Amino acid sequence: MKATEDDAHWLSVAQASALIQARELSPVEYVEHLVRRIQTFDPQLHSFITPCFDSARQRARLAEAEIMAGRSRGPLHGIPFGVKDVYETADAVTTSGSRVPYAGARRRDAAIVQRLHAAGALLLGKLATHEFAHGGPSPELPWPVARNPWSTTRFTGGSSSGSAAAVAAGLLPAALGTDTGGSIRGPASYCGIAGFLPSAGLVSRAGVVPNSYTLDHCGPMARTVEDCALLLQAIAGHDPSDGNSFVQPIPDYRAGLHAGIEGLRIGVLRHIWEEELACSAEHRRALDETVATLRGLGARIADARIRSMRDYLDVKIVIGESEIFSVHHRQLIERAGEFGRDFLTRILPAVLFQSADYVAASREQRRMIAQMQALHARFDVLLLPGFGAAGPISAQRSLNFWTHANPHAVANLIGAPSLAVCCGFSEAGLPLGVQFMGPPLSDQTVLRVGHAYERATDWRSRRPMLTAGATAPALTEPLAATDPSATDAETRELALRLAEQAGLRLDDTLQAILFEAAPHALAMRRRLHRHDGSVFDEPAHVFRLPEQ
Repeated sequence: MKATEDDAHWLSVAQASALIQARELSPVEYVEHLVRRIQTFDPQLHSFITPCFDSARQRARLAEAEIMAGRSRGPLHGIPFGVKDVYETADAVTTSGSRVPYAGARRRDAAIVQRLHAAGALLLGKLATHEFAHGGPSPELPWPVARNPWSTTRFTGGSSSGSAAAVAAGLLPAALGTDTGGSIRGPASYCGIAGFLPSAGLVSRAGVVPNSYTLDHCGPMARTVEDCALLLQAIAGHDPSDGNSFVQPIPDYRAGLHAGIEGLRIGVLRHIWEEELACSAEHRRALDETVATLRGLGARIADARIRSMRDYLDVKIVIGESEIFSVHHRQLIERAGEFGRDFLTRILPAVLFQSADYVAASREQRRMIAQMQALHARFDVLLLPGFGAAGPISAQRSLNFWTHANPHAVANLIGAPSLAVCCGFSEAGLPLGVQFMGPPLSDQTVLRVGHAYERATDWRSRRPMLTAGATAPALTEPLAATDPSATDAETRELALRLAEQAGLRLDDTLQAILFEAAPHALAMRRRLHRHDGSVFDEPAHVFRLPEQ
């Protein structure tokens, strides 16, 4: 087999696969090339938590021998990949980016890691994640904050931070992320790669540390949409060990990419970037140009509207925080002070959510699903913004979780497939993102639109510039200190009483974190109950079996 070229790290999965299958690229040499690149550049990115180089080398030797003997396992045979460090793996301990060990952690491969290994792919390492796939950048945790390869002072997005950074920097051709409210698509937008949220129930979550049982998804992150399709082909399918998984047809996702989009109906959710979110002028222009590109490819374009992003965020947070609080309740009772501050800012106010709030949020989720049916009938795909240019890491504020609506929660709540890709660059050279979202089970159509858009533009040809030997610059400004001063005495008393009822023993620092976010959690409760309807309105967790 021929040795790798100097730029082998920029090969897409599809390109590397073609070379491997033609015996022009050695999996062994490919792995060694990427290991050298990781060792050279990751000190400035911090995208890896635990390298798995030795086991990857062993698998690469086996893959090469099998391919040379004519026993190819398919397009992922010999392809290196990484996983967000909430995926259980036999090759390395799962840290979840926290100093607090996850009580249920096991040393075995998650279901879709098993599937990738069966396809011949090579696990090269466990990648950085915000704490338990939920908190934001927390410099006080044991692992350094992952950096954006386009500018190492900038935010990667969360929580699949290392997955996005490693792929964008050419350290890996592909990675697995998780997404509960944008944790695949947000980092993909900020880092200029493709990130895909599959339909609910399509990809198993078994063996992945849970965040929200209702809203969690596992999915691929890669350099191109075609690469996402190749990975999805390997990981999609029913898994009885995941209670959310169900039997459904699995098409040939890669073959479906090439049909073009002429005549496809695309609804443009323009109101999100023009009226609701603080999109920059350059991001708005990029989104408008994306619409024009799709129209030029023959798509039938029309504007559409959905409910406000604030409504979706309220429902997402009440459901999601209630569930993740239950996941970590015991650790919060025993060792709350060991969690990072950003994680605590999100999870502690969940003590304010009561059973009536959780049911109200689930009822509202069901209404949201029902309300989308009219749009699904009119459009094959909806276009909405991803994130704009990444801001400085030091500008991130923990309270933004409670106060800033984002355009990603919609897909998680309705169980829809959603793809984030790059749609341009800011004047500072930072990626800008767009999303394509379809009805549940329309994964193939969403990927088809993204692939057509990528082929019609050249954004993915750009590469971040990294300097060998550089290290991550210091965070020049500390993250904002907790300021509970605006919280009234009545709210403090309520929050403290409910925390005590939950068994939490909070010192002054933890109380201040709870008090600061408590008014925002209570405001969400009030907004949710404005939508209360009949007692016969069923929550989303009530299922109906189809008639036989």
